[in-house]
Amino acid sequence: MNKQDRHKSIHAYQDDALGTKDAVALVQDLRASNVSATELAQAARQRALRVEPSIHAITFNRHNHTRINHAPPSLSKLSQSLLTQTLFTQTQGKQAKNAMFFQGIPSYIKDNIAVKGLPTSYGSAAFKPKAETRHGAYTKQFLSSGVNVLGKSALPEFGFNASTEPAHTAPTCNPWHLDYSSGASSGGAAALVAAGVVPFAHGNDGGGSIRIPAACCGLVGLKPSRNRHINEFAAKTLPINIVSEGVLTRSVRDTAYFHFELQKHYRNTNLPLLPLVTSPNKQRLKIGLVTDSVTGFSSDTDTRESVLKTARLLEEAGHDVKEIKLPVSAQFAEDFGLYWGMLSFLVKKTAKQLFNRSFNPELLDPFSHGLANHYFKHIHKTPAFLFRLKQQAQVFKKQFEQLDVVLSPVLAQTTRPLGELHPNTPYDILFERLTRYASFTPIANVAGTPAISLPMGMSRDGLPIGIQLASNLGQEQILLELAYELEEAQPWQHLHNLVRH
Repeated sequence: MNKQDRHKSIHAYQDDALGTKDAVALVQDLRASNVSATELAQAARQRALRVEPSIHAITFNRHNHTRINHAPPSLSKLSQSLLTQTLFTQTQGKQAKNAMFFQGIPSYIKDNIAVKGLPTSYGSAAFKPKAETRHGAYTKQFLSSGVNVLGKSALPEFGFNASTEPAHTAPTCNPWHLDYSSGASSGGAAALVAAGVVPFAHGNDGGGSIRIPAACCGLVGLKPSRNRHINEFAAKTLPINIVSEGVLTRSVRDTAYFHFELQKHYRNTNLPLLPLVTSPNKQRLKIGLVTDSVTGFSSDTDTRESVLKTARLLEEAGHDVKEIKLPVSAQFAEDFGLYWGMLSFLVKKTAKQLFNRSFNPELLDPFSHGLANHYFKHIHKTPAFLFRLKQQAQVFKKQFEQLDVVLSPVLAQTTRPLGELHPNTPYDILFERLTRYASFTPIANVAGTPAISLPMGMSRDGLPIGIQLASNLGQEQILLELAYELEEAQPWQHLHNLVRH
């Protein structure tokens, strides 16, 4: 990062109960009675108090339901709400009590799933949020790990954008450089984890929404296989379920432990059991290398070099890396764009019944309206594009008969400055920018296959660059083992390592 730009980064790391440790290390501290859950919660709230006025990553906090980004409170009110002493760890019966590995670890849940006692806004001004009366299905699984939920994290409206810049409020800023986007749609979660407020935070991924913010903020982001975890109701109703739940973390082992532990609450027996992965595997893999997306746009120089550097590391470690062309046609981008628009159209027509009776579709942001209108113009194509998407998913999975992993960028360009992807941008311009930018991640959502983002590069502007590893359905173990190997070969930078001048 340039010296003149270092003052534009922010983090909350300090010598407190959280320190610079990942969640697994904090669990070890808790078990050794070196620290208490209350001390961890206090530290996290103090850290949020320090950075939230700059990063705008929290929508509701646990203790007074303040809609922080919608109507930013004074610092004193924010302090009072963040320092209230209440642990929110929820258990889900005897089984969960016996399996609460992350008991007392502070975290946040993305503001698009229901948490009892907290409102849900879906990142939109079209609701008058009210406290939920019950947990969502996945919330119960998330809480079964023992996490202490401090509040809800920000997202763009319904997760449709690749930057967390709601039209009605302040954008979520990237802690590495406050003039840049934190990605999306789990952008609030990524900003909180990167800034050191909590060791990990919940996210979900319907087109890259875990992997994209992980790439922007220098984190680990695994999109697990379709149905690896419990689905929320909305995901179950989709003609193609593109949504997977998960977390954004600062270490591979936090990601590995999290996904292993959640199987104690629910395990999908149609997928291979995901073992607890704690180290690399000595098995050498066949890895396909992709640098340009199916949209016809070339990746920028910094991104391409980060992927090629990762490929060289893997080759030096003995893996068989060969450049390939993805077996996905350019038609995929157009079809996924129509599916994207269909989701906005469905929200516009059904959110009042499905989510909240206060929903006013007229208050949706311009990008959501643009997506819905785009789909409506082509609504007659729905059976055809759904058929083609399902076909493309099968073709994508078939390549893993010859390959173990596909290595690619997460994004075709380095992290974008705030404003470039704002939802008030004219629809055609914004849609073209997003198609160019976020073109590598959606195929794994349509195919249902797992993919992970790792922070393997840095741009010339001092911002993280993520690379993506993808594998076949149910093969998260391969990705985690390879991620451990890369983490050891090239330990990634964290904000607390930045030297300030």
